[in-house]
Amino acid sequence: MRRIMTCLMLFVAMAINAENYPYRADFLWVTNPDHKDWLYKTGEKANVEVQLYKYGVAQDAEVSYEIAPDMLDATQKGSVRLKNGKATIAVGTRKTPGFLDLRLTATVDGMKTAHHVKVGYGATDIKPFTQMPKDFEEFWKQTIEEARKTPVTYTRILAPEYCTDKVDCWLVKLKVDKEHAIYGYLTMPKDAEKGKLSACLCPPGAGIKTIKEPLRHKYYAENGFIRFEVEIHGLNPTMTDAEFKEISNAFGAKDNGYLNNCLENRERYYMRHVYAAMVRCNDFLCSLPEWDGKHLAVQGGSQGGALALITAALDSRVNLCVANHPALTDMAAYSEKGRTGGYPHMHRTPGLLMNLDGTPNKPVIDNLRYYDVINFCRIVKCPVRLTFGYNDSTCPPTTSYAAWNTLTCPKELFLTPINEHWTSETMERQHMEWIMAKWK
Repeated sequence: MRRIMTCLMLFVAMAINAENYPYRADFLWVTNPDHKDWLYKTGEKANVEVQLYKYGVAQDAEVSYEIAPDMLDATQKGSVRLKNGKATIAVGTRKTPGFLDLRLTATVDGMKTAHHVKVGYGATDIKPFTQMPKDFEEFWKQTIEEARKTPVTYTRILAPEYCTDKVDCWLVKLKVDKEHAIYGYLTMPKDAEKGKLSACLCPPGAGIKTIKEPLRHKYYAENGFIRFEVEIHGLNPTMTDAEFKEISNAFGAKDNGYLNNCLENRERYYMRHVYAAMVRCNDFLCSLPEWDGKHLAVQGGSQGGALALITAALDSRVNLCVANHPALTDMAAYSEKGRTGGYPHMHRTPGLLMNLDGTPNKPVIDNLRYYDVINFCRIVKCPVRLTFGYNDSTCPPTTSYAAWNTLTCPKELFLTPINEHWTSETMERQHMEWIMAKWK
């Protein structure tokens, strides 16, 4: 009986930790491009085998589809009937480097289901739209110098709810310039010795929200890191979700409106103090007696991936950078007809990137050049690990490749074609392992 109960408990544990993909869905789409890496040369034709299952049973359903350049309107529409749950769709080709998105929908037993798959053409030849201003580096040098006129001052309060038998965690409020402060959770090994620990800064993804899982990456501290996971708005993460929602709504929650705040003024744009604040976070980390004085990394995803690359460019103390699907990349590319731009997709806001008469808003486009990840990629010198998925429609692969192709530093690319806007826990841990391996 004990053996039976043990096996049953093991089966339940495995079921909880190994749910079917996609998570708890009635339908499963399987899409197989005829190039296993999903990449083609420009002018080369792509075909995608499509399969649809309901509860694991192949469906002979009518599938509607449309084919579109990455993030843009469809250029082709059609339908196909699956036979034995399968059909092949000719996606076609592109004459210019970029991605095509095959968007699929079907209705089975009155239930609608949708999926999509993106394939790339000449991906390593994708060039960014964004140009570098002549005074780009001088602008950021002056911005950081101005922020540093405010000394590093902070409060640091133990957060016992996030401490473990191996890790201590503190809530930190850090003054980053004369007007702004940010909050973050600082973790490090218990009883850490002076001068022994590497450090890693973790900027946040987009949004006005709390830091929900301060211990999600506790394995950094367990492996000898100081880790500082921050927010960017100066809002105490212990506030309630309702309070964060109220503030987010006040900023304009759709497409994270703070990213449009004062964009018409280069000096007053909201993200100016945020970019400088990341360097001030490193000033804080480098002031801690436990830091070893030489190992400093930055790691993040989406907006956090953008801020990781930006921080690596602005702070020569950073010697390793990991960025997942970076946002804020080639943002103004939409102003040129037929081009794909990056999050937050400012062309969707009437009168912002494009004037109401359909012409480019030149002052905004000019100002964006000082804040676009592309121009920071041009000056990053430390090794970079970049990761992204092709099916991402938040930070599209077109702009991620534009960033990758722009980097001239030592770099490593880890592609996960099926991924949309997410990374697995395994990949997150691999980031730390990559950092540790580089520092051996």
